[in-house]
Amino acid sequence: MKRYLYFLALITVLLSCSEKKQYEVANANDYNKYLTVETPKTTSKYFELWNSKIRADSMQLTSFGIVGGEYNRFFKETGDIDYLKKAEKSLQRAVKIAAVGRAGYRRSLARNYISQHRFKEALVLAEEALEIGSDPRENRYLLFDVHMELGNYDTAEKYLDSIKNMKDFGYLIRLAKWNDYKGDLDTTINFMEKAKAIAISSNNEALILWSITNLADYYGHAGRLQDSYAHYLMALELDSNYAYAKKGIAWIVFSNDKNPEEALRILDSVTKNYQAPDYYLLKAEIADYMDNDLIRLKNLNEYFQKVDNPSYGDMYNAYNVGLFIDETGQYEKALELAKKEVFNRPTPESYSWLAYSHLKMGNLEKAKELMDNYVLHKTFEPALLYQAAEVYEANNDAEKVKDLKKELIGAVYELGPLMERQIQEL
Repeated sequence: MKRYLYFLALITVLLSCSEKKQYEVANANDYNKYLTVETPKTTSKYFELWNSKIRADSMQLTSFGIVGGEYNRFFKETGDIDYLKKAEKSLQRAVKIAAVGRAGYRRSLARNYISQHRFKEALVLAEEALEIGSDPRENRYLLFDVHMELGNYDTAEKYLDSIKNMKDFGYLIRLAKWNDYKGDLDTTINFMEKAKAIAISSNNEALILWSITNLADYYGHAGRLQDSYAHYLMALELDSNYAYAKKGIAWIVFSNDKNPEEALRILDSVTKNYQAPDYYLLKAEIADYMDNDLIRLKNLNEYFQKVDNPSYGDMYNAYNVGLFIDETGQYEKALELAKKEVFNRPTPESYSWLAYSHLKMGNLEKAKELMDNYVLHKTFEPALLYQAAEVYEANNDAEKVKDLKKELIGAVYELGPLMERQIQEL
């Protein structure tokens, strides 16, 4: 931890000396040492000890909970869906046999379901945990999280109000998320910075890692790219294998520094051992910018091969809708999958994909109706606003297109270089 605090102080000094204008942010000398490929460890003496206690007819409750937690950690470190499914099985068994800690095991299984985008199943478990009654604050945290994922924003706000405590890390990160949903990025960052300070003071490495990577994302949305870059580096100082931080740096290198070859080099080092499918989509996007069809198609193929695994379930529905529209031209397939996603998760994002699918099918009025009722003024995500702009342009609503274009021009970094020309042509 002392090493981290020293690194934090150094970064603070560097930031205070930096100019505010946009310029090339990343420097390979800062992150090269983190690109050395190390195979993540997917076992430990701790895991083996508790896993050895499980038998086919085992009633070892503690073993199931601990093993499930370890499988979840392995999933985060490798991106391998099989570990998430193994965690699910262990936690399902714990829920089934638990006489004590019943709410806690339900919360753990619910969070596993959230990771799998099985939000309605997660809600059932969260409500059961609340009814059991132990750890009421943790139960309300979970219910806020699930309702946000489901697009039940009024209900989520009620749970947020019920846990108010400005000195509590769990409350502050959710308050930040709520303000991000409302489009108030400055307030979002303010609360995340407070949460980060609490994490550091608690000496909890996992919370520090979580808070600084989320801050890095928010700083990027705000155009504070030097701050964003510095925080991704902080994360790698804590965990040199942290794929998400490397992905964040790769995006800065690609979108701001316009160095796609270097961005691919970073991502190639990640995907040697990290298996999450969306990393291949990012590599394909970068290759598209480079006009390198060989690399683009190779990575698209890698993506499709991975998501063909039925264990992924509905986790990549939104990505697949986009690919059916932009890559394969399977508009009817996109429409059906978008309808499924709205049923699973009726958020502005899901409705935007549904509207966009209708647009591509030629159902212009239906697309506009969906955007009017479920997307416009209900989200501030640039990718969704661009879809809305396309729908309104097709419906000859020049005023709305003009307003959306103003917002999109300020979000070119978030959308990436490939979108810059498309925004200008609106």
